[in-house]
Amino acid sequence: MASSLVTPPRPDRPARPNLAFRRLRGQRSPAEFAALVRRAAREIGERVSCDARYVGRVEAGEIRCPNYAYERVFLHMFPGRTLTDLGFAPRSSVRGRGARAPEDAPDARLTGDAPDTGETGGAYEPYDTQDPYDTHHNDEESDVLRRAFMTGGGATVAAASIGPLGLALDASAAQRPVRRAGTGEASALEEAVRRIRLLDDRHGADGLYRRAATPLRAAYALLDAGAVRQATADRLHSGAGELAISVGWLAHDSGRFDDARSHYAEALATARMTGDHALEAHAFCNTAFLARDTGRPREAVRAAQAAQRVARPLGSDRLMSLLALREAGGWAGLADRTGCEQALARAHALYERGPSDADPEWMSFYGEAELEGLEAQCWSTLGDWPRAARHARRAAQLQDPHFTRNIALYTAELADDLARGGRPDEAATAGMRVLDLLDQVQSSRIQTMLAGTARVLLPHHRASGVSEFLERHAAAPRKA
Repeated sequence: MASSLVTPPRPDRPARPNLAFRRLRGQRSPAEFAALVRRAAREIGERVSCDARYVGRVEAGEIRCPNYAYERVFLHMFPGRTLTDLGFAPRSSVRGRGARAPEDAPDARLTGDAPDTGETGGAYEPYDTQDPYDTHHNDEESDVLRRAFMTGGGATVAAASIGPLGLALDASAAQRPVRRAGTGEASALEEAVRRIRLLDDRHGADGLYRRAATPLRAAYALLDAGAVRQATADRLHSGAGELAISVGWLAHDSGRFDDARSHYAEALATARMTGDHALEAHAFCNTAFLARDTGRPREAVRAAQAAQRVARPLGSDRLMSLLALREAGGWAGLADRTGCEQALARAHALYERGPSDADPEWMSFYGEAELEGLEAQCWSTLGDWPRAARHARRAAQLQDPHFTRNIALYTAELADDLARGGRPDEAATAGMRVLDLLDQVQSSRIQTMLAGTARVLLPHHRASGVSEFLERHAAAPRKA
C-alpha cells in the first residue's frame, strides 16, 4: 500500500540512517515489521498504513520525526522509550523553513502561491493517518495533514489535483501549464498511487474511480513536460504507469471492463517504452486477472505466463506466487483441472519461500488470505463447491481487518460456494455478513456476486435464514 509528499533532505543536513530503529526491527523483514506496526495501531485505535517502504524510509533517515499518529503507535509498541530512543530527532528540531533545491521549488502556477508553513521535510507522513471517509478528525492533525500535503516538497500538478483527500477535486488542474518536473513532482505522483490503493482497500472501487481520473491525466501531463534529471524521469514514468494500473483496477472492480483494459494497456506501453520490468509484470498481472473476469481464459493464461517471464529476474518469490495464481485462474476457466492444479502447486511453493525486500510495494495486499481467496475462485470455476467454500472461509478468517473490501469479497465468495454446494442456510448467514459490510464497501464485483447468490437461493426460501437474507438483499440500495 511509502514515500510521502515531503521535501528532500536539506543539502546542509544529509539524512543519517536510523540504526536504532533498524535494530528494533531485528530479524523481521520490512513487510513483516510494517504488519506489526499496523496491528499495534489497531490496538490503540489509530489508523496508519505502514508498509515496507515506509519502514525503509525511516531506517534510511528520510523520516527524521514521525507524525503524531505514528508517534503514538511507536511509543505503544516500545513502552518506556522516547522518540529519541527510537532514533528520531526531537520534533522541535524539524519544524522550520527547509531550503529547497531549485528543481524542487514548487511552481506558483501549480501551488496557488500557498504560503510556506515552515514544516520541514520528513517531519510528517501525511497520507496514512486519516481516513477521508471518517468525519471525526482531530483538528490539529487535520490541519497538519492539509498543510503538509499541499506545501511539502511536491505541491505540484499532481498534488494540487488530488487535494487534501488524496483524490481529484479540480479537473482543470490537469490542463494547467507545467514546468519541467523535479523530485517533488515524482513524490506527489507516487503519493497519489498510495492514497488510491489505501482507500480501495477500505472502501472498494465504485466511489473512487471517477475521482481518480484527474490525477492520472495530471501524471501524463508531467511526463509530457519532461523532467530535470533522468532519474526523476524514470520515477515519473514508473509512477504514471502504476497510477494507470491503480485507476484501471478501480474501473475493473466497478465493472467498467473496457476502461480497465485501456488503462492496463497504457501502463504496459509505458513500461515497455522505459524498460521497466517491474511495471510490465504488474500490468500483465492485472491484464490476466481482467481477462479471466471477462471470459477470456486463454488470454489470462498467456498474460500470466508473460508476466512470469518478465518478473523472474526481479527476485520476488511472492510476486511469482501471485502470477502463478493468475495462471491457475486461466486454466480453471479453460476447465483444465491438471493445468490449474500444477499452477496452484507452484503458487504455494513460491509463497512458502517467504517475503523479501524484492517484493513490490503494490503487493501489500498479497498474504495468505489472498492466496486462499484466489484458490477458492479457481475451485469455484471448476465447480468443486465444497473445496471452494473451504478456501473462501479460510480467506475471510485470515484477512487483515484493514482490508475491508477483501473481507467482503471472500465472504461473498463463500456465500456463493455454499449456495451452489447445497448449503443454503450457511450461505444465507454468510450473505448477511456481506450485507453488513456494504455500508463501508462500494464494489460492483461484490454486489454482482451477491446478486448471483440470491438467485441461487430463491428456490430455497424456506430454509433457515434464507428468506431474511433475500428480503434484506432486495431492500439494499444499489450503489452506482
